[in-house]
Amino acid sequence: MSPIFLSRRRFLTGATIASTAPLAGCFDFLGDRSGEVRGALETANSLTYHAQRLLLGSDDLAREYSESEIRQPQRPNGSTNPSDRAYVALARGGFSDYRLKVGGLVDKPTELSLGELQAMPSRTQITRHDCVEGWSCIAKWTGVPLSTVLDHVSPKPAARFVVFDCFDTMQRNALGAIKYYESIDMADARHPQTILAYGLNDQSLPISNGAPLRVRVERQLGYKMAKYIRAITVTETLEGFGQGGGGYWEDRGYEWFAGI
Repeated sequence: MSPIFLSRRRFLTGATIASTAPLAGCFDFLGDRSGEVRGALETANSLTYHAQRLLLGSDDLAREYSESEIRQPQRPNGSTNPSDRAYVALARGGFSDYRLKVGGLVDKPTELSLGELQAMPSRTQITRHDCVEGWSCIAKWTGVPLSTVLDHVSPKPAARFVVFDCFDTMQRNALGAIKYYESIDMADARHPQTILAYGLNDQSLPISNGAPLRVRVERQLGYKMAKYIRAITVTETLEGFGQGGGGYWEDRGYEWFAGI
């Protein structure tokens, strides 16, 4: 039998999908945050995070492609047209009144208009979007490096995570609207390919793909790349956000790191 060699990307993608695939079904016991099964899954996720951090160098780049390899439009995923009143009003005005709030564990909390973000140094990259559902798509993204925005607000030494708060409501319960949110650690937040994208394939970012602003974290699966971002919070802990899992889908059992 000939030996089989796996690239790190293939290995990590397979490991991530394997860890999340069982969660795609309707497993009621995952709703019990004190359950033994959920506890075991969270322990496994923690081990996966540390293992992947060892394999992923802090500055290793995801593969970038040529324009000739863009063969189809970027497929929208998740929410594609939020109906939230605040978002609808912003979209109707062409996002001229949009302000990104950046705060939390920072020295200089601020609000930035879309124009101010676009005036900052930008980065354009052609990368592959990998969805946990199994499909992928190559597209050209333009935006401001998240590290530039972080430098603008000066995170405090204790900062460990960046949390993205989004406009789109995923569901409602007795406590009100549950909106999408996501988080990454500071290593990924400062990675050179992590950008707040406002452009897609040389056009303004469409609503279906997350306008006016979405994050691109090129070494992670698609559900980590929050769309319709309304605020960014720098924090030492993920407690107090959602159910504490670090993201909307993570609160429902998905892996937090999701590295590929």
